[in-house]
Amino acid sequence: MIWDAITNEKKLQQWYALGSPWEIPHLKEGEKITFTLMPSVHNNLSESYPMSMTIHAVTPYKEFSVYLDEQQFLLTFHLHSEKDGISVTINSAGFNESLANLKALIEGRKIPYA
Repeated sequence: MIWDAITNEKKLQQWYALGSPWEIPHLKEGEKITFTLMPSVHNNLSESYPMSMTIHAVTPYKEFSVYLDEQQFLLTFHLHSEKDGISVTINSAGFNESLANLKALIEGRKIPYA
């Protein structure tokens, strides 16, 4: 379920920048995807901001990485098996709210940072 939540465009829209659509035609390395950041209380946008990305790595149930083309930034989700379940880490600071939203989605709770 966690893997699906970080790789499925419909699930991503539910927890990562809520309401911001993703277009992931094929889940494989080298594929171009689009993420459109929508204005919200969490950003200073007045209109939608489309971003082009390239899938950098897909290792099922372990890693999903996308390269933000314009920003020249690699965003990587790492999944780690633990005694009590699976933990997810992101390779950069500043994503605590997104991870809290992901945890709430997986646990079936209300998204805290909507």
